[in-house]
Amino acid sequence: MKAMVLRGPNDLALDDIARPQVPAGHVLVRITHSGLCGTDLKIYKGAIPTQYPLIMGHEMVGEVVSEANGGIRPGGVRVIIDPVLYCGTCFHCRIGQTNLCPAGGLIGRETNGGFAEYAAVPGAQVFRLPDSIDSASAPLIQVATTCLHAQRLASVSQGESVAVIGLGVSGQLHVQLAKARGAGKVIGISRSSFKNELAKQLGADVVIESGPEAAAKVLDETDGRGADVVIESTGVMTSIADAIRMVRFGGRILLFGITSATSGALPFYDLYFKELTLINNRAATAQDFPVMIDLVDRGAVRLEPVVTHRMALGELGTALGMLENGADGRLKIILEHT
Repeated sequence: MKAMVLRGPNDLALDDIARPQVPAGHVLVRITHSGLCGTDLKIYKGAIPTQYPLIMGHEMVGEVVSEANGGIRPGGVRVIIDPVLYCGTCFHCRIGQTNLCPAGGLIGRETNGGFAEYAAVPGAQVFRLPDSIDSASAPLIQVATTCLHAQRLASVSQGESVAVIGLGVSGQLHVQLAKARGAGKVIGISRSSFKNELAKQLGADVVIESGPEAAAKVLDETDGRGADVVIESTGVMTSIADAIRMVRFGGRILLFGITSATSGALPFYDLYFKELTLINNRAATAQDFPVMIDLVDRGAVRLEPVVTHRMALGELGTALGMLENGADGRLKIILEHT
C-alpha cells in the first residue's frame, strides 16, 4: 500500500509498504480522508519523541474492509476512528478515564496511523458515520470530541456567558459547542479578522480583536462582571493572563490550549482573590464520539466552514509546511486519499 513514512525528524517520503496485519479485535480500514494536526507537526519536527519509521495521522475517516474478530461487518461501512489507545484494565480505564491510561498512547504516534491507504485499528474504536456527514470534513469530528470532552469537564451550561480566546480550528468548534450546549452570550477573541468573521457566522454573538483592551471589552459585554467561563485555546502565556482578567469572580477557566512554557508572568493574586476554578483536559473518551456525531448530524455543529484546504495525501510535506507557517486564512487542512 501507499503510505507517507516518517523515517526521522523532517524525513518524510511516500513509500510502498505491506498492508498492515489485522490482529484479533481489530478491523482494517481503508482510509479515505485524514486531518492534519499540530501534534503531527511536532512529531514530524522531532519535538515529540517516537519510534521510526512511523506513519503519522490520528484524525482518520474511512471504510471498514475486513476484520479479524467481531466488531463491524466489512462492506464499506463508513467510520471515524477514536485514536486514543488504552489498556482497559488499569485504575483509570476501570473508572472511565481511558484518556488518562498510563499505558496508553495515540494511533499515529505510538503505532502507525492514518497517513496511508489502510490502517488496522481496534474494532471497539470505530464509530459509524451517518449519510448526512461528508467524509471530506468528518476527520474534524475527532478534534471536536476533545472540545466536547473539555466543555463537559468545565460544565458549560444553559445561559452562561462564554469567552473563547483563540479562534483557530478548536476555537471555532468551541464557539459552536458552547451555543449547542445552551450558552447565552458567546464572545470570540482573535487578532485575525478572518477568524473573527467566521466565528460570527458560526454563532458567536460578539467578536473582539485580541490585544491589551480585550479583557476590558469582555467586561463591558458582560455587564462588568466578566465571563462565566473563559476557554483559552492558544496555549500562549499572555492569553492565559488575559483569561484570568476577563473571567468573573467565582468563574471557570478552561485551559484548552497546550503550552510547553515552564514559567511566565500571570496575575497570580487574582487566582486567589477571584476564587477561580482552573480546568484542563486531555484528548477525549469513547463516550464523546456518539454525542459529537449526533451534534454534527443535527447541524448543531458545522464542520465544512472550518476546512480551508484540501490536498492529496502525497502533498503531506507541503501541508506540514503550511501548518508551520501559520498563514492567516488557513484553518483545517484535509488530506484526500482517493
